Amino acid sequence: MKFWQKICLFSIITFIVIFNAASIMVIERNHSKMLLQEINNTLSANMSINSSVNAIVPILRIYDSIDYEKTVLTNIAQEFVEKNSGQGNYLEIAGDQNKTIYSNLDFDMPADREEQKGLQPDEIKYILRDIDSRTMLFTTNVTDINQKSYVFTYVKDVSPLYAERVEQYRLFIQIDIGACLLYMIVMFFISKGLTKPIENMVRTAKEIAQGQFSERVQLKSRDEIGILATNFNEMASVVEDKIIELERNNSAQQRFINNITHELKTPLTSIIGYANYMRTTKYDEAAFLEGVNVIYNEGKRLEALSTKLMDLILLTDRQPLMKPDNLKDIVAEMESSLRLIASAKAIELELLCEDSPLLAEKDLIKVIIFNLVDNAVKASSEKGRVTIRTAMQGEACVLEVADEGKGIAEEHIANIFEPFYMADKARTRNNNGAGLGLSICRSIAELHHGVIEVASELGRGTTIRVVFGQPNRAIEVSGT
Repeated sequence: MKFWQKICLFSIITFIVIFNAASIMVIERNHSKMLLQEINNTLSANMSINSSVNAIVPILRIYDSIDYEKTVLTNIAQEFVEKNSGQGNYLEIAGDQNKTIYSNLDFDMPADREEQKGLQPDEIKYILRDIDSRTMLFTTNVTDINQKSYVFTYVKDVSPLYAERVEQYRLFIQIDIGACLLYMIVMFFISKGLTKPIENMVRTAKEIAQGQFSERVQLKSRDEIGILATNFNEMASVVEDKIIELERNNSAQQRFINNITHELKTPLTSIIGYANYMRTTKYDEAAFLEGVNVIYNEGKRLEALSTKLMDLILLTDRQPLMKPDNLKDIVAEMESSLRLIASAKAIELELLCEDSPLLAEKDLIKVIIFNLVDNAVKASSEKGRVTIRTAMQGEACVLEVADEGKGIAEEHIANIFEPFYMADKARTRNNNGAGLGLSICRSIAELHHGVIEVASELGRGTTIRVVFGQPNRAIEVSGT
């Protein structure tokens, strides 16, 4: 059963139960009230008869004649009946041994008169009886006159009250049917309207499950369902972002596999080709030396590639042991080896280092410095300049490596940190590069909560800044 059907069904059941119970209570209370009023009126009429009889009792005692008593009581009864004629009023006066003195009853008096049992003078008892198709209210009292007991039975036909109750129930059933039908129609639209946002969310969830991750619930209400829809959309956005991230990571991993396959295939092809050439041709010293040199160079390239890959893999799951250090001191320790790298192209290495304390793993920081300087030297022309700066930027420690080389095109800047990505493939391969240096730098920066910023301009050089100690920021790449 659908949710809107449950709402509609349970609300209709609740309405029917409450409406019917309340209506029955009102009808029964109204009937009881009217019946009680009729009983009081009947008792009052009986008391009125009794008062009239009591008023003439002294006279009857003077005469002390049974015939006279019967005549007076009959006259009193006839006068009362004439006064209340046409209202379903009946009166019976019975003397000793239940001999009837007066009666205008049009029905047979029941043989069993429970109301007469234990009846005392000046006491009135009443009882309701069904006589034929009518409901009668019997009120009975006894009066002693000249040591004789006379039983007065005043009967009121209360059938109209019960007929009225039946009529009210008949009217109520008609109203009940109409009200229930109307309520069902109203609740159908209300329940459909209330659950429509939920149906929209269900439909959106199905579409998302089928791969349409950009689908969202269109709902502007501010109630609980609106809040649920907002949270659902936020959840869908998070799911979409995660799926996009997974797809991006999957694409990156596929590119990584494709690139590493290509990078391995190229030197292996050269090694196999020259080895086969040397194996199948006559010995020639020049050709032999050329082949050995190619095999050696390609082997060194494979060695460098495997070393870089190992560093990249190890950095993925590495948890570095941080110790207090100074970036200026680390650069100073590497100065000799860095100048050796720069001397290969007669590059001027300029060090502008200030005290820059930071919490780091020294060996990893050295890897960053080495890779950035190596890339700067490779990108620079002969007798160019590479500048290394260290400084404090607020509470953050900054490492900056700038060159005056060819620069990087703006469309390449966003991708230079991907493994095997080469903005200038010819230059990179000529320098035995594999496009892994900056990827390793990014991994090390992430381990140190660092941000890498790139500013580059074609023909004027590149500046790479690593800002350490900012755990609430992601890796940032910018270009000018």
